[in-house]
Amino acid sequence: MRVNRKSLLAAGAVAVVATLGLAGCAGADGSSDTESSASSTLTVWVDAERVDALKGAAKAYSDETGVDVKLVGKDNADIKDDFIQQVPTGKGPDITMGAHDWLGELSTNGVVAPIELGDSAADYLKVAVDASTYDGTTYMLPYAVENIAVLRNADLVPEAATSFDDMLAKGTAAGLTQPFVVEQGAEGNPYHLYPFQTAFGAPVFGSDENGYNADDLQLGNAGGEAFATWLGTQGKNGTKAFNTDIDGDIAKDSFLTGKSAFWLTGPWNVGAAVDAGINVAIDPTPSPTGEATQPFAGVKGFFVSAESKNKVAANDFLVNYLGSEETQLELFEAGNILPANSAAAETASSDPIIEGFAAVGADAVPMPAIPAMGKVWQYWGIAEAAIINGADPVATWQKLAADVQAAIDAG
Repeated sequence: MRVNRKSLLAAGAVAVVATLGLAGCAGADGSSDTESSASSTLTVWVDAERVDALKGAAKAYSDETGVDVKLVGKDNADIKDDFIQQVPTGKGPDITMGAHDWLGELSTNGVVAPIELGDSAADYLKVAVDASTYDGTTYMLPYAVENIAVLRNADLVPEAATSFDDMLAKGTAAGLTQPFVVEQGAEGNPYHLYPFQTAFGAPVFGSDENGYNADDLQLGNAGGEAFATWLGTQGKNGTKAFNTDIDGDIAKDSFLTGKSAFWLTGPWNVGAAVDAGINVAIDPTPSPTGEATQPFAGVKGFFVSAESKNKVAANDFLVNYLGSEETQLELFEAGNILPANSAAAETASSDPIIEGFAAVGADAVPMPAIPAMGKVWQYWGIAEAAIINGADPVATWQKLAADVQAAIDAG
């Protein structure tokens, strides 16, 4: 297995492990203390579908350092809560797989330790490093980047749309009554609408050198009002491009059956489209303003437990083994999500579908992981759904911003 050596961490880890191992064997009573015995093993929680993808890296690390790496398959639905509950008791893993938008919660609960990427930070896609950083500190080794894009039925519409209006026009010219489809539902879906919102210059939060700033809510700025006004024109009383009666299943059916030529969704739905025999092309979200549309990026990675007795070895295993091009490609094969490692991402992009999502992702921004974001979600979609269904756009949007600010201020 090829290993990426970018720092002296590996040698440091081996030395530390050897020292602690000797100390553990040298007890007068034949026993070793908790730290010494724990230091000869790294326990890694990983979702069950990716255990096999990490076996090569785990074996290579064990062979080189003598540290036994135990891979524990976990249900992805339980892994975060189990980690938060078990780390303080000392029973949790040294490393867990997770998502970057857990960072605010994990940091607030004090269950994750900083990691040191060193020079290897340059080996990753910028959005992956940004997402792995919270309040100026890096806490996650990224392995995959995911974002939405427009799936286009290239047999119905051979060329990508140059704008939102052009997308609707191209679909209409192809004889479709619903040219474009995106899931909404009764409570809206701001995750999917965010690219359009950003084209109006309306991020959720402002940012500084440490990332998103919870004290700088931008949702209600002039761009937000302009977006809300435009959203109203595309809703129930306008073009009907957005419809809260369309949920995920309806959106999928509309595209798979050829009723719609454009579908704004994520890579998780590409397989169904390909299996349906559709000639799929991947396009950026067409802009309603001429400015860039920026979807949210969701980044997946690995965290080190704040209570790990072997943080040096854990950091070494992450940076020099799980961060390697080879391991990240193994993870890509297991999940078909763009690798965070730039070299692995380039290799994976030989697939035109992956290449398309990567191109769109070049403009993506990390989904805010700050705790204040939780105050946004509870109001955001409901407000957008109301606007789509005919509510006054500006008044509804300003109430959204006021409600969110009040919730943040209340803690």
